[in-house]
Amino acid sequence: MIYEFCAENLTDLQKAFEAGARRVELCDNLAVGGTTPSYGIIKEACIWARKNDVDIQTMIRPRGGDFVYNPIEVESMIADIAIAIDRGSNGVVLGCLTDEGWLDEAALAYLSDQVDHFRSLGDECELVFHMAFDCIPRERQFEAIDWLAENGFSRILTRAGKNGDSLEERLAWYKELIKHAAGRLTILPGGGINLDNRQRFIDELGVNELHGSKVVFS
Repeated sequence: MIYEFCAENLTDLQKAFEAGARRVELCDNLAVGGTTPSYGIIKEACIWARKNDVDIQTMIRPRGGDFVYNPIEVESMIADIAIAIDRGSNGVVLGCLTDEGWLDEAALAYLSDQVDHFRSLGDECELVFHMAFDCIPRERQFEAIDWLAENGFSRILTRAGKNGDSLEERLAWYKELIKHAAGRLTILPGGGINLDNRQRFIDELGVNELHGSKVVFS
């Protein structure tokens, strides 16, 4: 079982590791859903992760708010990807949408090409789509899975719903998403998962990965 701990600083990394986390999504400013952490945080987290055999996934998000980015913001994401991979991140977590709520295919392809460049140099780097996925209309989410699977993404982090949706509603939609993904990429459940309910996700979904800031301790 892979418990991915969502961390916005370096304070709880060791505690999360000792509680069972083996992968960390590193970000800043969780109050707005997470943004790109500083160079220093990335550097020190990666040093710690190598010593403890933990994967670091770095959030690449230039600001809070929506996920519609202008060309300057996309260029800043390119620069942040380079820093994250150079420092030793095992993956980058990002997402770009259009005003219409669809994948910004041009921006995502550009960012994916940057990751591919580092892969060609021998760097290990996963490409993960974050919870911007939940802003895509449900009737197009299967189509989004298809596109992301075909364009180098290995995982989608999603809460399978919106704030206010019941756990039962979310679990039902997770099952549909996982069925459609069919192993082409991983659907990673996140959002409100904690010690009290994580076993239900495991039992009902048959997943072996869960994400959250309270997934390994309260």
